[in-house]
Amino acid sequence: MHTFLTMLLALVLAVGAATAAGAGKAEQLKIAPRDKCPVCGMFVAKFPAFAARITYRDGSYAVFDGAKDMLTYYLNLKKYAPAKSASQIASVLVTDYYGLSPIDGMSAHYVIGSDVLGPMGHELIPFARAADAEEFRKDHRGVRIVRFRDVNAALIAGLD
Repeated sequence: MHTFLTMLLALVLAVGAATAAGAGKAEQLKIAPRDKCPVCGMFVAKFPAFAARITYRDGSYAVFDGAKDMLTYYLNLKKYAPAKSASQIASVLVTDYYGLSPIDGMSAHYVIGSDVLGPMGHELIPFARAADAEEFRKDHRGVRIVRFRDVNAALIAGLD
């Protein structure tokens, strides 16, 4: 009986861990299967490794299939969300490329010009840690590392 209970407990723990591991990072960013990127129109849940999200103080949100589209939106709220302003933003989340976990997009380190393409082509690849960004930059021929505050429309336009 003891062996049976031990095996049952191990099975329950294994199933729970597998379920949690397979839950998908899109769920951690609270992305619904039908959520579309307001910049390109793609379904974001199909690209959890690149997903990003802006959440507003009123609970509304916008999701993106990559940091590039998120930053395009952020830099041009008048076009994509005319009723919103930057002061209404509660959080910006991007997916850390190595950890595949949500991180603060405003404090992330973004590698540009690498050989890794996102759903919309050349992408800003986000990392929580500067050391990870530097390692990725070297391994994937990235041009440089930028911070959120450094990104402007010209930089984004220069990616493609």
